[in-house]
Amino acid sequence: MRKLYDSYLENVKYLNDTLRVDDNFDIIRRRLIVGSDEMTLFYIDGLVKDESMQRVMQYFFSLKNLCPDAADPARAFSQKHVPYVEVDIIEDLDTLVLFALSGSVVLIGSTFGNKAIVIDARTYPSRSTEEPENDKVMQGAKDGFVETLIFNTALIRRRIRDSALTMMYKNVSSSSKTDVVICYIKGKADDKYVKYLSDKIDSLPTSSMTLGFQSLAESLIKTRWYNPFPKIRTVERPDAAAAELMEGRVLIICDTSPRVMVLPTSIFDFMQETNDFYFPPITGCYLRVIRQIVFWMSLYLTPLWYLLTEYPNIVPEALQFIIPGKEYVIPLIVQLFIAELAIDGLKIASMNTPSMLSGSLSVIGGLILGESAVQIGWFSNEVIFYMALVAIASFTQHNYELGYAFKFLRMLLLALTGLFRIWGFFAGVVLIFVLLCTNKTVNGGRSYLYPLIPFNGKAFGRLFLRLKKRD
Repeated sequence: MRKLYDSYLENVKYLNDTLRVDDNFDIIRRRLIVGSDEMTLFYIDGLVKDESMQRVMQYFFSLKNLCPDAADPARAFSQKHVPYVEVDIIEDLDTLVLFALSGSVVLIGSTFGNKAIVIDARTYPSRSTEEPENDKVMQGAKDGFVETLIFNTALIRRRIRDSALTMMYKNVSSSSKTDVVICYIKGKADDKYVKYLSDKIDSLPTSSMTLGFQSLAESLIKTRWYNPFPKIRTVERPDAAAAELMEGRVLIICDTSPRVMVLPTSIFDFMQETNDFYFPPITGCYLRVIRQIVFWMSLYLTPLWYLLTEYPNIVPEALQFIIPGKEYVIPLIVQLFIAELAIDGLKIASMNTPSMLSGSLSVIGGLILGESAVQIGWFSNEVIFYMALVAIASFTQHNYELGYAFKFLRMLLLALTGLFRIWGFFAGVVLIFVLLCTNKTVNGGRSYLYPLIPFNGKAFGRLFLRLKKRD
C-alpha cells in the first residue's frame, strides 16, 4: 500500500500525472480557494451529479478555512463541512486513483496532509428498469435488472428487507477494475460455498472484464469446448433473483451487466420459469410438465424419426404414415442437416432486420422457402413438418445457451444415427448422458444432474409439482 504524500502539491501532482488530466478532456481537475487555504478536486465529467456537486462547491466558497487547527483536518472537515451522503477518508494512493476512475470525486486539501476525502457523487448512464425482453410474465412485476450495479442491488433490497441479506463487494481484474457483488442470505446460504466463491473471485487472473458477467463466468470456470451445456444460470428479473436467494442460492452481480448469476446450478434449474409461480399451482404444474416434455422431445425427435425411416419393418402398421412414401434426390439425413442450418439462417436474418420487419421476414421467409423446397423436390413434407416442430419446441426454453446445446447434441445424435444406424443412436444417447454428468460448473459440491443424481425425491418432485417446501 502506497500512502499519500504529506505535501499537498505532491499529492496533486501525482494524481494529475497518474490520471493524465492534460491528455483526457473528460477528467477534470478543479482548484478552489477557501479563505487562506486551497483544495483541488478530481472527477470524471459525465459520472458525477453536476447539480449536487455545484451546491457543495458553492458551500465550500463560503468557508473561511479547511480546519487547519484540528488534530485530523481531513476528518474534521468531512464531518463539519461536507454536506453529502457518502463520504470517506482515504490514505492509499492506489485506492484513491481507483475511486477517481470509478466516478467518485477526490478532494485534496492543503491542510489534509497524507489524507484525502472521497465524495461518492457517482451517477452512471442507465436505462429504465423495464421488463426483460426474454423473460416476460403474464402476471407479476414488470421490472428488470439494468447495467448499473447499485440499481440492481436496490431492486433486490426492495424485495428482501432482512438484515441477513448480505452484499459482499469485490473489485475484479487489473485493468477494467469491475465492481462485483456476491449476494446471499446469511443463515440460508452455505457459508463454506460463499467463502469458496469469494476466494475464487479474489484469485482470478483476468486483466479485463469488458464483457461483464460473461467474462467473469468464463474466468470462474475452465471452459470445456466439447461440452455445450451451459455452466452458469442467469436471471434478468429481480423477483426471480429474490426467490433464488430465499432458497439458499448465491447471486453474483456484475457491474455493466443486466444479468445476475445464480449458483449453484443444475440442468433442471433451466427448466423453471417465473411464470410458473405467478399462476395457480395446477396451472404452474401443467406448464412445467409440458415444458419438460416438449423441450426434451426436441432433442430426440428428428434422430428417432430418421432411425425409424431406416427400419420401416419394425414400425407398426398404425404408424406407417411417418415413413416417406417416395425416394428423394437429396437423402433425408442431408435434408435434416440443411433444415437445421436454414432455421439458424432465418434467425440471424431476423435479428439483423429492423424490428418492424423482423416478424414478417421470419414468417414469409419460412413459408416461401419451405413451400418452394418441397415443390422443386429438395425437401420432403415430413422433413419440413418435423423440423418445424423442433423449431417451435426450442422456443419453450428462454435460455439461448441451453437451446443451442440441445441443437448441437441433436445434430451429433443425427450424425451418429446416419453413420451407424441403431448403434449410433444409442451411442449418442449415452454420450449425451456422459456430457451431462461431467459438465463442469461452480456447483458447490452438487452434481449438474441434481436432484436426479444424487437422487432427492422431494426436490425432484418440485421440478414438476408446486409442492410446499418446508424449512
